[in-house]
Amino acid sequence: MKIVNLVVAGGGTMGSQVAWQAATHGKSVTVYDAFEKGLARSRAAHDEFAARFVAEGRMSQDEVDAARRRIDYTSALELAVGNAGLIIEQVPEDLEIKRAFWRQASAVAPADTLFATNSSSLLPSDMVTAVDRPEKFLALHFSVDVWDANIGEVMQHARTAPETRAACIAFAEEIGLVPIELRKEYPGYVLNSLLIPWLIAGVDLLREGVADARTIDRTWEICNKSAIGPLRMLDMVGMNVAYHIANNRAVATSDAGAAVTAAYIKSEFIDQGRLGQVAGKGVYDYG
Repeated sequence: MKIVNLVVAGGGTMGSQVAWQAATHGKSVTVYDAFEKGLARSRAAHDEFAARFVAEGRMSQDEVDAARRRIDYTSALELAVGNAGLIIEQVPEDLEIKRAFWRQASAVAPADTLFATNSSSLLPSDMVTAVDRPEKFLALHFSVDVWDANIGEVMQHARTAPETRAACIAFAEEIGLVPIELRKEYPGYVLNSLLIPWLIAGVDLLREGVADARTIDRTWEICNKSAIGPLRMLDMVGMNVAYHIANNRAVATSDAGAAVTAAYIKSEFIDQGRLGQVAGKGVYDYG
């Protein structure tokens, strides 16, 4: 099965990037968001990506214009999924919100549509009871920025059909990603199992007042020959995602340290409207 028509559910940072990556590789994409402000945010992100790709010489203006024409936006789920070959869900990292979305999608999606969650920490088996086609459901997890950190982690659950897995691996390759094939379900996948402890360590150094944000990031950047430190990456990932990951870890493992980190992210960043790059301010301010 070759996937041509894609629905991206969720117009946030990750959803907008996935939609853009697919559209620039020839896929027809519909961005679905239940809220008009989510769609407006996604359109603005695509305006930014288009300008950036031309300025950086990644694409010509004609190529960018063609990619933009391949993207539609809607807050009507039934309309969005009418001819979808694949739905990639990236709604908030909350199990009940994700289950509710998949129940709604199951009710209106064509029978042959494949389902994929782009969860950062939850497993496909956590959500599979909410879908009507478990054999067509798995996880396809991306990283930011999708076009540079171009991996697609493919993780199935016990009932995923081999042809579903194969179709999603092929789709990942078709949109310029390197498929990362997991052999089993594992919380945090490969990427976040490596990434999240690093982000939490950066947050905890900031929370404890050990050093300021730029010093923490610069230490990492110098010693690891990296362009991005943990707190800059936190802004890229987004505070809501980081909060849910830390909170899920705290609940699942009774990790008191993760609970403290989650509470700090909420009180010092989310509650202050400092949601990361998407909001123009997080640990850092973006002009």
